[in-house]
Amino acid sequence: MKKITLSIAVAAVMSVTSLFAQSVEQGKKFYYYERFNSAKAEFEKALASNPNDVIATYWLGQTLLELKDTAGAKALYQKGLTTSNNAPAMLVGMGQIELNEGKKDDARQRFETALNLTKNKDVNIMAAIGHAIVDSKAGDAQFVIEKLTPVTQAKDFKSPEVWTVIGDAYRKLGDGGSAVQSYQKALNIDPKYAGAEYRIAKLYMTQGNKDIFLPALEQSVQMDPGFAPAYYELYYYWFNRDINKAKDFYEKFMAVSDPNPNNDYEKTSIIFASGNYDNAISTAQGYITSQGDKADPRYYKLIAYAYDAKKDSVNAKSYLDQYFAKQKAENFVPKDYAFKAELLSKFPGNETQALQAYEQAIAADTSKTEKLELMNSAAGLSKRLGNRAEEAKWLGQIYYTDPKSTKTDLYNYGYAYYQAKVYDSSVAIFGKYKELYPEEIYGYLWSARSYAAIDTTMANGLAVPDYQKFVEVAKKTDSVKMKSLIIQSLYYLASYSNDIKKDKDAAIGYLQQVVALDPTNTDATQIIEKLKKPAKQPAAAPQKKATGNSGTSTKSSGGHTAK
Repeated sequence: MKKITLSIAVAAVMSVTSLFAQSVEQGKKFYYYERFNSAKAEFEKALASNPNDVIATYWLGQTLLELKDTAGAKALYQKGLTTSNNAPAMLVGMGQIELNEGKKDDARQRFETALNLTKNKDVNIMAAIGHAIVDSKAGDAQFVIEKLTPVTQAKDFKSPEVWTVIGDAYRKLGDGGSAVQSYQKALNIDPKYAGAEYRIAKLYMTQGNKDIFLPALEQSVQMDPGFAPAYYELYYYWFNRDINKAKDFYEKFMAVSDPNPNNDYEKTSIIFASGNYDNAISTAQGYITSQGDKADPRYYKLIAYAYDAKKDSVNAKSYLDQYFAKQKAENFVPKDYAFKAELLSKFPGNETQALQAYEQAIAADTSKTEKLELMNSAAGLSKRLGNRAEEAKWLGQIYYTDPKSTKTDLYNYGYAYYQAKVYDSSVAIFGKYKELYPEEIYGYLWSARSYAAIDTTMANGLAVPDYQKFVEVAKKTDSVKMKSLIIQSLYYLASYSNDIKKDKDAAIGYLQQVVALDPTNTDATQIIEKLKKPAKQPAAAPQKKATGNSGTSTKSSGGHTAK
């Protein structure tokens, strides 16, 4: 009888232990899907049954960090260190907290201790350390690569998570190629590991390469229909492109994600994107009224966008001002500042603040593609405001930021400075144009015009070499198409030769080129005739009678002695 009782007891314990394990595994799965509230509930369930479960404690701490409860995670790991006698997982968790606090040496020591305790063989601990380091601004990504890569060479290695963390480390270092290779290796181990495919998509999103990131996002949800983050990115991509597609992806996202106050905001956003601006305004105002101070500040922004779409700039600005007053600084996105800039530009006297808003937008953005779009918008706004120097500044940033910059971009950059009358800068930029494109006319032409604007009297002849080179290159390029510009340049050179250098022959030579290009040009012909005429000798001055006995004689104005 005792034996039977004991067997029942053992079975009961094993059953409970199995349930604990199921809760932890289910919690980890929810965490992977970014369903953090569901993950938190599972880990808390496991800890309620076994408060000393180190793995459940570690993952609950990770979940709290994702839910922005850093204080809760820190307290949990501090307690876990004591109750578990410095278990490796607790050392990693606490090291992550310290790394985020800027205590890099303390964190490094905890990570090294955890590695030593597990003899560098526990793949889960190594992946946890890698995640902690990569996820922190102060983390040393190279350390992750050096520590984790050797582990992947083991015969029994089967962890897509480790390869994913290595990929994250490479991405943090800016090595996108190695990052993609690492994610692909994770997929080789587990072809349904959507997290790796999703990361490939996110990497190419930063490059604006939709030909790769869109199929990768779609592939990730085909691999795992429960992978909510990919559905959300697809919804977000299509939001401003095809609201029906966006709505479909958002419904799929909702089906596999946790209930969240953000869901109400996104639903309201879909109403706005559908063009039903009045309904979007009233819906957002309803949430603001019902939720009071707890209302998502983005409702104010959404209302501002709706009023702007209705051409009501006054109300749009009012609600956007409220959004900026209520939103936390870390939650602003670059387009918030861009929208602010465009709204401010509609109110005279706010031009400076509008351009400063673009500065903030670009400083906040990390995507090169987004930065370039914002810079172009800032340049466009500057031009509309008549601030050509500010436009030139932005065009310069675009030229030096965009690897695909062309000679047209360089020309626009220099021309904006010319229009702004900042001639030293336009000279420098068109000087670069001449260097890069010596067979093109525009560098010589606008360098010459810039120098001419500096040397207005022609006294220093600054523009002469560029005008001469322009004429030479333009004639080779297309003397018929460029005829008027060539003639203008030849007139300039003729004036300089005659008026400054006093070289009539050179002036006549330039004017003869004008006539050769345009035989009907009577002005050039008449000037040539005048220049060819011999200079008139000045008339001799009348002699003056000598007075007294001075005995001196006078000279004519022409310098001849009067007899």
